[in-house]
Order: sequence, then structure tokens, then C-alpha cells
Amino acid sequence: MVAEVGDLTRFTKPRQLMAYLGLHPSEHSSGPTRRLGGIAKTGNRHARRALVEGAWAYRFPARVSKQIQIRQEKRPEAVRDIAWRAQVRLCKRFQKLVARGKNANLVVTAIARELAGFMWAIAKQVPITL
Repeated sequence: MVAEVGDLTRFTKPRQLMAYLGLHPSEHSSGPTRRLGGIAKTGNRHARRALVEGAWAYRFPARVSKQIQIRQEKRPEAVRDIAWRAQVRLCKRFQKLVARGKNANLVVTAIARELAGFMWAIAKQVPITL
């Protein structure tokens, strides 16, 4: 993500990052009528694809494997807390949306959008130096 997007802290709000990635709804408006469509796909497609592919992992229950636990030991506590909250929330959201009968591809796109927001929150906590 950093290679494609660069410094995530340059966005003042997570919605700006989501829009940059093309994970915001398209809009077809005329006069007082406002119609929202699927995602706009106007942003960085490489970063958007990486997020969407990563979002498929949230089909499974939230857990921390031994390998991930070893990697996380080197990370700050604040980053680990945000990552765990993200994992729990996104796994639950995935299951809830699928249980409501939503299309899996639509659910993955929604999870990818929210994942971008969590990435922005982590970048604000611990800025990445390039």
C-alpha cells in the first residue's frame, strides 16, 4: 500500500483515502435527484485491488496465529490494538452482511473500504517514514 499510495497521513480524513482508492460510491445526479451507484473505480487500481484481495481474509473468524504473533511483537502496542479491533470488527461485519444475503463481492468491497480506514488510523498513530 505504501508503495502505491505513499504517505497515508497526507489525507486529513479516512474518507479522502477511500476516495483516492476509488472505494467511494459513484453518483448520477441531475437537479434534485441524487442516485448512488457502485464504487467509482476512479482511484489507484493497484492499491484498490490489494485491499479487495486482502478483504477476502475476513471471511474467517478473527484470530492471531503464531506467525502473526511473532511479527506483531515488534510493533507498537497502539498499532496492535487497532489491528485487533479491525480484525474483530471486519470479521463480524463480513459474517453479518453475508447472513443478510448480500452478494459476497459487494461485501468484500465494503470490507476493503473499511480496511482502508483502519490503515489510515494506524498511519496516524505511527507515521511511516519513507
